[in-house]
Amino acid sequence: MTRRQRRLAFLLSGLGVLALAVTLVFIALGDRVLFFYSPSEARERAVPAGETINLGGLVAKGSLTKPGGAEVNFKVTDGQTDTTVTYSGDLPDLFREGQGVVITGAFRTDGVFAAVTVLAKHDEKYMPPEVARSLKARGLWREGSGAK
Repeated sequence: MTRRQRRLAFLLSGLGVLALAVTLVFIALGDRVLFFYSPSEARERAVPAGETINLGGLVAKGSLTKPGGAEVNFKVTDGQTDTTVTYSGDLPDLFREGQGVVITGAFRTDGVFAAVTVLAKHDEKYMPPEVARSLKARGLWREGSGAK
């Protein structure tokens, strides 16, 4: 085998190993490549209790309750499905009903989403791109006008 053939063989085997590694990463990640699930997608995919995911949508109007202490309960909606969320801690200053949120946490066995972090949009015109696309696809969001 000449020097040139050895280099070519080394290069091709390296590319093969790299392709295998990338394939294994994508197989391992599966559906977790998504930035967030809407409430409808989470229900359709039957996300198991205890699995940490991101849930995104709008805070349903009239759903915010504070039962006591630092606990807050509210519903996140995508217009088709509502998901009850419970969170203990301080909410972002811009958190309010009708606004877009992305929440990290896990479903409990009773179907309530136990949030660990809550992210709210940061100004009047910003909506996380994934949330905006999902809401626009369902006809619930128009650029610059907020939710319908």
